[in-house]
Amino acid sequence: MPEEKNRDTPSRLAQALKALIPQRGQDESQLGPMMRAIRAVHSVASAGGSTSPEDLERQRAGQELFAKLVTPAIGVTTQEVRVRHIPAEWVRLDFGHDRRHIVLYCHGGGYTCGQLGYARILASKLALATGCDVFSFEYRLAPEHPYPAAVQDAQAVWDHLMYQGFGARDVILAGDSAGGNLALELCLNLKEQGRRQPRMLALFSPWTDMTCSGLSHTDCADIDPMLTAEYIAAVRQAYTGPDADWADPRYSPLFGDLRGLPATLIQVGTNEILRSDSELLHHKLQEAGVYSTLEVYEDCWHVFQQMPIRRAAQAMESVGRFVQRNL
Repeated sequence: MPEEKNRDTPSRLAQALKALIPQRGQDESQLGPMMRAIRAVHSVASAGGSTSPEDLERQRAGQELFAKLVTPAIGVTTQEVRVRHIPAEWVRLDFGHDRRHIVLYCHGGGYTCGQLGYARILASKLALATGCDVFSFEYRLAPEHPYPAAVQDAQAVWDHLMYQGFGARDVILAGDSAGGNLALELCLNLKEQGRRQPRMLALFSPWTDMTCSGLSHTDCADIDPMLTAEYIAAVRQAYTGPDADWADPRYSPLFGDLRGLPATLIQVGTNEILRSDSELLHHKLQEAGVYSTLEVYEDCWHVFQQMPIRRAAQAMESVGRFVQRNL
């Protein structure tokens, strides 16, 4: 009996992996409960890419619930503040830490979703990984507030931190997904204004190319458990309007002048349709003479760092090492 059980172990393990990691050709009904939950929370694909008020309200509420389930609860304290009209929050470490540097974190959500509660997931992890306090903010969302509202809010928060006595070189700028887009746009704005860049950039699955020209948009279409082409098209239109030139660097920082940007760490999963956005950004940064490190995590999905899994912990440990090397 024990020998028969041992022989059956590989097949049971294979079934478990299929439930956890999307396989090519699987439809949503075949995904395991964790991956179905991720898709339900992070994507409006089930509504055909809808950005109607009702669908957005459900998605935003789902993100807040998701945040309550997975946000680290030990080692950090939060303090809500306000920058003009912008709700913001400090995530502060409860123990001795680096008080000379901070992380400014731009949350994701396709520019249509994301609140302070949702931002607290990665803000808390960033604080614990880097040993720095983290400042996150609730920028205005589309379609109620399309471009350039989010960029204006990011600029206002940056200016606020400078007025508070932080120097640009004291700030580690981080962002995931659309927040990665926003972080890059903030850097390009600062460059255009002749101002100093942040100390470094940490980007998680950044959305860099709104033209969707990368190969992963087709190659990973049936193994991405979170994002779909319909979702990308819907939130893009909500943010920019239907007649925008998506190759414009104001929307797609991939096509901007990246010279002079800070040292950058990019993390992305193999199974996401935005993988090419990270790979192309890495190559463009290197061509521009910017120090860039790209980490591609096998069988991982969009912003997997949010999840309470081993690979997320490994990714955040790598962020901590990158920060310490570049301080």
